[in-house]
Amino acid sequence: MYTIGLAEDDHKIATLIKNGLEENGYEVSIYHDGNSALQAFQSQSFQLLILDVMMPQINGIDICKQLRYAQIQTPILMLTALGTIDDKVNGLEAGADDYLVKPFHFRELLARIEAMLRRQNLSANSQPNQLTFEDVVLDISSKEVKRAGTTIELTAKEFHLLELFMRNPNRLLSRQYIAEQVWDVNFDTGTNVVDVYINFLRNKIEKGFDRKLIHTKIGMGYIFK
Repeated sequence: MYTIGLAEDDHKIATLIKNGLEENGYEVSIYHDGNSALQAFQSQSFQLLILDVMMPQINGIDICKQLRYAQIQTPILMLTALGTIDDKVNGLEAGADDYLVKPFHFRELLARIEAMLRRQNLSANSQPNQLTFEDVVLDISSKEVKRAGTTIELTAKEFHLLELFMRNPNRLLSRQYIAEQVWDVNFDTGTNVVDVYINFLRNKIEKGFDRKLIHTKIGMGYIFK
């Protein structure tokens, strides 16, 4: 199920969008002000974001700019009652992927969302040279890793381990699966090599940051979220 983050201060419109999308199989989280929306979009994983431009506290354009500055590449659809060419250009230049002017028909909103998700899936399937999750950027070609713009030096195994996590965000990975993917060997239950390298990676990508990315599920494995 696709999860969508919706930033819309008009409660009636937000409810109508949420109900319509959920009837079509989407999971929707609503945020009625810019601060709560930005915080959620920076800390949680969504497949698509819908931003109303005229939001209290932080407007949709500024939310979009801050997300793109943080290297969060989630597709963004802007909603606004402002329909001039300049308004549309401002939204797209801020980093939005599409722009829909109010009032709109729900069928058009749904069609645009489905088209954006198709493009996103095609892009993901093309094996991009760069993987991004929240503020972490992993460049497959140059073997460079950055978090919040700061370069992080990793060994080859640590890099491969992080790549595995970033290709499988919000998914529980067992120690056996990790060992088979990173070390290409059958998992020996008597070894703690996976746990050791997880700790190495944690020390490098989490040290100095409030937000932790690698979470332990006792007796089950690890999840990157």
